[in-house]
Amino acid sequence: MKLQSIETFVVGNPPPSRGGRYFIFVQLHTACGIVGVGEIYNATFSPHLVADMATDMFARIFEGSDPHHIERLWRNAYGAGYTLRPDVTVMGVLSALEMACWDIVGKAAGKPVYELMGGRVHERLRSYTYLYPPGDEHVYPDPDAPNVYNDPDIAAQIALDLVDQGFTAVKFDPAGPYTVYDGHQPSLEDLERSELFCKRIREAVGTRADLLFGTHGQFTVSGAKRMARRLEPYEPLWFEEPTPPEMPEQMAEVARATSIPIATGERLCTKYEFARVLDTGAASILQMDLGRVGGLLEAKKIAAMAETRYAQIAPHLYCGPVVGAANIQFAACIPNFLVLESILKWEGFHADLLKTPIRWEDGYVIPSDAPGLGVELNTDVARAHPYEGEELHLTMETRPLR
Repeated sequence: MKLQSIETFVVGNPPPSRGGRYFIFVQLHTACGIVGVGEIYNATFSPHLVADMATDMFARIFEGSDPHHIERLWRNAYGAGYTLRPDVTVMGVLSALEMACWDIVGKAAGKPVYELMGGRVHERLRSYTYLYPPGDEHVYPDPDAPNVYNDPDIAAQIALDLVDQGFTAVKFDPAGPYTVYDGHQPSLEDLERSELFCKRIREAVGTRADLLFGTHGQFTVSGAKRMARRLEPYEPLWFEEPTPPEMPEQMAEVARATSIPIATGERLCTKYEFARVLDTGAASILQMDLGRVGGLLEAKKIAAMAETRYAQIAPHLYCGPVVGAANIQFAACIPNFLVLESILKWEGFHADLLKTPIRWEDGYVIPSDAPGLGVELNTDVARAHPYEGEELHLTMETRPLR
């Protein structure tokens, strides 16, 4: 079996744009007619440039190769250009090509990928979602108007609605703005708002759901400790990325100062960056994103490293449904799985992009028993929604807070 060609899709995510402004998909074709799908989670360059990077990497390293040789292909891409070090852009591109190879291998074997990576451990996967605005409201509202992101009573009502639908965990991030100049000290207003969110949501859902307190690496160590003290009475399941991701040694100081489990990893890639998190004790919950970390096999290696430290895995998702499908295959075959990030119930445009939507039932995702990643990209829908904007997938404030 040989890899023959690649096709890329830069897909605009229409309002309410849950999961980001665009998705970057790849399809790899073999000479014998098998097609594998992957997705790049990369926000560092224009998505069209990133798609060109995927075409370049495929031509230099993957074309003509046997897709079964994932370890060899991975090392050749990781070391290309005399690198051999984590690079978030390279790893995003490699992640998509790697997961597409696994999709091909699974289809050739007639087995889901999880059966080829140790076998299915979990019959169903507990899932959580962010608190999004209801209905078709845009996820980027008027910041001055009361909404789910700044009003604890609105957030509590939406949390209760989601719990009534079956979710047993909800995530929210009311801790204030984040900028390219972080970390910073939380303001008294940020502290008060964050505590009130936890209080109101806990009052609304009781013990029916875990609270997942999200931040975006915006605090100093001392600022994160101050925040954690305000949150502890409400027993959140985690405090996410309390400090910037570059220095896990500093995040470890926060972990040692609070009873709340620390979660991190969405901006990290490769086993080497996650090894530092584990070695320093920075987090006990790892949130690798399968479209950035280096793919399925790399995530499996990290999960095994985490297992030796009794750390748990909660795969991150803020992109499209192909990374979501890869997360599901990965989570289904690891013993230290904790919870899976969903974008609500995988409905709307996320479902439209797949020929068979991801199956969600009563708060759980049911892993598909179809071969490969268990999903097929609806290329007609993908082509009908080209991304024509200029903004990156995610952005931060570019001015210091005053």
